[in-house]
Amino acid sequence: MSVPIGSLPIPLPALSHPTGAVAVAIPADVQRTDARSYLALERASAERHELVDGVVVDMAGASYAHNVIVANLVTALAASSERSAKPGGGCRPLSSDMRIKVETTGLYAYPDVLLVCGEPAFEDERADTLLNPIAIFEVLSPSTEAFDRGEKFAHYRRLPSLRDYVLVAQSRPRVEHYQRQGDVWVLRETEGLDGRVVLEGAGCEVALAGIYAGVAAAGGA
Repeated sequence: MSVPIGSLPIPLPALSHPTGAVAVAIPADVQRTDARSYLALERASAERHELVDGVVVDMAGASYAHNVIVANLVTALAASSERSAKPGGGCRPLSSDMRIKVETTGLYAYPDVLLVCGEPAFEDERADTLLNPIAIFEVLSPSTEAFDRGEKFAHYRRLPSLRDYVLVAQSRPRVEHYQRQGDVWVLRETEGLDGRVVLEGAGCEVALAGIYAGVAAAGGA
C-alpha cells in the first residue's frame, strides 16, 4: 500500500556567504585544490572523485541493491520521458558517470541518476560537466546518507534548473521527494510498492514497483 506520509514546506535558507558558498564540515588543515586542478586530475583518472569545498573526495563503491535501483531508475525514467516527450525536445536520464557542477558553490559531484530536459548546458567544450539538471536522484547508503540529506542537498539547491531532488532508500520501498515551489522546497514521502513519484517539472513519473524491481532478492527492499 502506498502511504504518502505528508508534505512539509522547507524554506530555502539564506546564503551564508555572498557568493553562495555552503559551509562543509572539513578540517581546516586538509589540503584544498582549485577547480582547474581538480578537472585536470579527474579527467586523467580512472577513478571518480567529487570536489567539495575545495577538497577532493573519493567515491566509494556501491552495493548490488544500490546498482539495481540505479539501473531501474534510468530505465523507468527513460520510458516515462519517452511517453511524455513533446515535439522538439524531451528529457534524458543519465547515470552516475555524468558529472555536474554547482557554479555558485564550486561543488563537482556525480549524482546517482539525473534528468536533463531540453538542451544540456556544459561547463566547457569537453561536454563532461553538466550545469542544468532538472531532477537529481540519490540512492541512500549508510556511508553517504547524512551528506546526501544535508550538505549535498544544500549545494544542489543552488542549481537554478533543479526542480526535484529525490532520496531513495535501499532497505525498503521508501522515497523522499523534495519539490521546488518558488523559494520553498516541499517534502513528500511515499512508502509501498504501489506508490509513484511524479516529477511535474520534467512531466514524467516513476512507480516504486519499478524502482525496486529485483531488489528484494538482493536483501534490499
